[in-house]
Amino acid sequence: MTNPLAQLPTLGQSVWLDFVSRPLLEKGDLQRLIAEDGIRGVTSNPSIFEKAIAHSTDYDADLASCVRAADRDVDALFEHLAIADIRMAADQLRPVYERTKGVDGYVSLEVSPYLAMDTEGTIAEARRLWRAVERPNLMIKVPGTEPGVPAIRTLIGDGINVNVTLLFSVAAYEAVAEAYLAGLEAASAAKRDIAGIASVASFFVSRIDAAVEREVAERLKTASATEAEALRALDGKVAIANAKRAYQRYQALIETPRWRKLAAKGARPQRLLWASTGTKSKSLPDTLYVDELIGPETVNTMPPATMDAMRDHGHAKVTLTQGLADAEAVLSSLARLHISLDAITEALVIDGVRRFADDADKLFAAVARRRAEVLDGKAPRQVIAPGPDGETFAAEMERWREEGLIRLLWRRDSALWTGGDEDHWLGWLDAIAAGEAALPALTAFGAEIAKEGFTDILLLGMGGSSLGAEVLATTLAPAGKGPRFHMLDSTDPAQIAALEAAITLKTTLFIVASKSGSTLEPELMRRYFFARANNAKQFVAITDPGSALEKIAKTDGYRAIFPGEKTIGGRYSVLSHFGLVPAAALGLDVAQLLVLAKQMYHACGASVPPSENPGVALGVFLGINARAGHDKVTIIASPGIKAIGAWLEQLLAESTGKHGLGLIPIANEPPVAPDAYSEDRVFAYLELQDHADAAQEALVAALEKAGRPVARLRVPSPHHIGQEFFRWEIATAVAGNVLGINPFDQPDVEASKVKTRALTEAFEKTGALPESEPLLRDGEIAVYADPLNARALSGAKTLAEALAAHFARAKAGDYAALLAYIARNPAHEAALEKLRKHILAAKKIATCVGFGPRFLHSTGQVYKGGPNSGIFLQITASDANDIAVPGQRASFGVVKAAQALGDLEVLGERKRRVLRIHLGGDLAHALAALEAALAGALALKS
Repeated sequence: MTNPLAQLPTLGQSVWLDFVSRPLLEKGDLQRLIAEDGIRGVTSNPSIFEKAIAHSTDYDADLASCVRAADRDVDALFEHLAIADIRMAADQLRPVYERTKGVDGYVSLEVSPYLAMDTEGTIAEARRLWRAVERPNLMIKVPGTEPGVPAIRTLIGDGINVNVTLLFSVAAYEAVAEAYLAGLEAASAAKRDIAGIASVASFFVSRIDAAVEREVAERLKTASATEAEALRALDGKVAIANAKRAYQRYQALIETPRWRKLAAKGARPQRLLWASTGTKSKSLPDTLYVDELIGPETVNTMPPATMDAMRDHGHAKVTLTQGLADAEAVLSSLARLHISLDAITEALVIDGVRRFADDADKLFAAVARRRAEVLDGKAPRQVIAPGPDGETFAAEMERWREEGLIRLLWRRDSALWTGGDEDHWLGWLDAIAAGEAALPALTAFGAEIAKEGFTDILLLGMGGSSLGAEVLATTLAPAGKGPRFHMLDSTDPAQIAALEAAITLKTTLFIVASKSGSTLEPELMRRYFFARANNAKQFVAITDPGSALEKIAKTDGYRAIFPGEKTIGGRYSVLSHFGLVPAAALGLDVAQLLVLAKQMYHACGASVPPSENPGVALGVFLGINARAGHDKVTIIASPGIKAIGAWLEQLLAESTGKHGLGLIPIANEPPVAPDAYSEDRVFAYLELQDHADAAQEALVAALEKAGRPVARLRVPSPHHIGQEFFRWEIATAVAGNVLGINPFDQPDVEASKVKTRALTEAFEKTGALPESEPLLRDGEIAVYADPLNARALSGAKTLAEALAAHFARAKAGDYAALLAYIARNPAHEAALEKLRKHILAAKKIATCVGFGPRFLHSTGQVYKGGPNSGIFLQITASDANDIAVPGQRASFGVVKAAQALGDLEVLGERKRRVLRIHLGGDLAHALAALEAALAGALALKS
């Protein structure tokens, strides 16, 4: 029996298979098609690979082996799988390539669909793929978009074979043909052998008829009988007519002197390839776009179903040059009916680019899922229950996918946020790679510190320069092994004295961490301990190049200076030297930390769609909930990783709290019953696998059951804490986009610094800080407020009455923040927790605690720049014993007092509801008295 499919080559048309899969190549199916059907080439695209990878287990072993050997981004994982297939296909087609002297025998691999409108990106990727596959019978698929045309010319000039895709209009084909000619001429001028360069122009067929059919269906609703007959006559004919017109252009082109000159040098014509040849309409014959487009020097790439149909009942005869007058009549009729073929083809290009990107998203999502299963098993590491805003969450996730916003983030495009200087602050995306490069130096440093026998490591820093290191030390440093870790981020004299008493001064390594090198607190701490230790070799600096601290460290002869990266803000710096140097000094496994963190880096990569991208999904979840008023991010972390709460406080508050917007982080809050949480909450549960707290687990399960917005994040081990740093950094950047703010600046932090600076400078001259009369005194406790807040307390005669009036202003959606300028220690933490419990029980609003001045470099930004929903209680106290600061008049106690006064003034200027409570006498007794007064006040007014 005659095989019509196998007859096509005898009529001058090459048959290519529009499909590829591992079984097709490994089981001999492609070789059978070559032998039995005369198949001469293979084309692939993301949709084909998605079906092959996502809907089978054929690639699982290869993918798992690749991930375990060297984990990488999902696009690189896909490339590993695809290139293996493409090479196998190329090798199996190589005899065809050689037998036809390079006319056929090609396999096509597509550049990323995300680059369809990027000329330079397309060129770079095409060159890279050409080198990676390393087969002469490879064709790189490049879309025939307007930006794609110059890329085609360049690539042909480079001697790279190109399959031009997404051609719908004759005009687009002519532009591509011109690019091919110009590319050949450039290659010839560069002394390349142009006889070895091949190209096809893939003209899409069936999609045109499908678009015309939709237009006709709409027009038939109102058409007259005569017009309806003409409209119905177009069925299944426009695409073929359009293709025949394109073929006529091709025939005219190869008769031109320009082409003949190139042909004389061995150039091959750029054949028209008929693509999208499976019929979309059931009313049309399934071999229509093969039967009607047979002609010499053409290619038809068919999906398996169309190939089967052609083999079974197709008709092999030359048709492409027949019925040309009828074809022109169809196109003329189309125009008379006011259906614009140009408009249809333009829309199809746009739609084609979108569909290719959609297919790529599906493909990369499938690879991401398989990768996650290899690393983490079938159970997902992140589960988000968006709560009542589920539809908004889904819509925002789709916006991020459809607009490719994660790729903008990785391209460091400021347009993703406010169009400001955001692109200058994305160096943290490279921090893990930089850390890997620095591993030899960090390892050597750690070994040196271990050899020296230091008993203590004291980190002197504020905010982002120290909080991440504190998390690493608290979470990963084994108890009783190696030097003890301490951190000082306070100007409180009692805290400084307690810390000094806890260390062995002569065997302590002091790490001074300050990005700017001029931050007030680290500089004062440095001066104090440098004078106390009197040994520069006990000091290490981490600071940005060129900073004042770097100059001091060089002059004084510090043991080591580790540079910061100027494009990384402090709160994003934990995976840079600011976190890694203290970790190395403590003897932590920095290499393991980075290896595990890199897994999250890949999981959040530019090619991972939102549905599988943990950073994007978490950021969208936080952002849409904040927009809906659920802006109190309640962080629940298993005890073994509890320390991350303080780091998250700074990251979220300082990044998002501005312009009246922001995420209010609520960390280490005493738990309450699930139904006692206010409706403005969103919950983030960081669950340490195999070490979850039963009470936390029950609480979170109840919140999920109640339909509250909950993000459940499973952390496999404490060593995976680096993954959480990167996940949350991406999430915060994403939330910044959702909220429409710049997540990398902190415009309101400076306000308190300015006030503090002015107060301390005045003290240096006068020896005194400004004094004001309290609104009232109750024993040894004094109450202060600015005039606006004082009016709200009018009539209060006692501390309890003042507190009652202050908290009576709380309403739904508010939160309470206790800002305590006292030593941070377990006793004071317990005292403040009691205050939180009273407020939670009586007011049912979220509560925060910040120790000053620590919180000024953390949550202080959202308190001043975020939504005006805070009820602030500033707590200050007299210092029983002050400590002098070398080189200046103002002591630590004076500086702390100036910081409290400065912040209080700024809060008042921002019209925040704030009250200052100054505790005199014995601090423990004063705190107990404050608790009793608050309990009474809230009981009285609740």
